[in-house]
Amino acid sequence: MIQRHLWEDDIEEANHLRYTPEVKEIYARRKETIERVFADAKEKHGMRWTTLRGLKKLSMQAMLTFAAMNLKKLACWTWKGPTAA
Repeated sequence: MIQRHLWEDDIEEANHLRYTPEVKEIYARRKETIERVFADAKEKHGMRWTTLRGLKKLSMQAMLTFAAMNLKKLACWTWKGPTAA
């Protein structure tokens, strides 16, 4: 008797969809958007190591870090550079 997991059909379908051209394009863009955010958090905002203990404190640090990053991004979007006279 061969036993299959209850979700095995769904897992196979997800693996099949992963190799379609549309999804490949999305994964190619991921490294330019999502992964860059986490890299900046590690390198520029101290997310590589922490001195805090506990899930609650780490969650607070992560939320504050990403809130600061979002504020920086918003400031860059709304800031208008000096106008040439």
